[in-house]
Amino acid sequence: MKFGYFDKLKIADLPEISRGILREGTNTRPTIRIVEENGIRAVVKDFSGNRFLFRNIVGRFLIWREAKAYGKLQGIKGVPDFYGVMDGLALAVQEIPGRNLENLEKEMHLPHTFFESMETLVNAFHLRGLAHCDLKRAPNTLLGSDGMPYIVDWAASISKSELWFPPFNLVFRRFMLDDELAIVKLQLRHCPDRVSAGKKARYGYRSWGEKCIRTIRDRLRELLQKAA
Repeated sequence: MKFGYFDKLKIADLPEISRGILREGTNTRPTIRIVEENGIRAVVKDFSGNRFLFRNIVGRFLIWREAKAYGKLQGIKGVPDFYGVMDGLALAVQEIPGRNLENLEKEMHLPHTFFESMETLVNAFHLRGLAHCDLKRAPNTLLGSDGMPYIVDWAASISKSELWFPPFNLVFRRFMLDDELAIVKLQLRHCPDRVSAGKKARYGYRSWGEKCIRTIRDRLRELLQKAA
């Protein structure tokens, strides 16, 4: 954690330091807002506006899991700094100047070097025992103002320690492969001529065993994505 004073803030302080809403909350999704405190801007995921049972059971659980994930990721270039948890219901992370990759290919094409850097980033958090599990959603990857990739929203991430026992260790391997294939998916939109034939074939291939593993994986991921 880089700026521990976000830990000292309360959810009641958020309206005063809010600088805008990125996404309004729903019955089952948190509010996402930009805040600024002591000159530091942060993105806050806030479940406090959700219904009582949802925020205190699901919301607290998801904030705890995501905070735990950020704890494992600190120090990796390309992952926002973790600023802290407020009242167990909100989580603050570094705001990354830039824009997400959703529909970016309609405006510009990213160079292959961007995806090489993204591969390095994905490999770094895989080595920490985490799979993101939702990289195929383009909004979860940012093009930073420095031209580098940043990966956000770790609510659906899965830790190797959660799926270490057979056959679920195979599911975790599939999650990691999905992270890697998500890069290929983005490359095909931006610089398809730089994607090798081998990667294209791997992206499109699904064996019978993989289909079974994907079914288990999808059920696990859906449970987390619905609330994230």
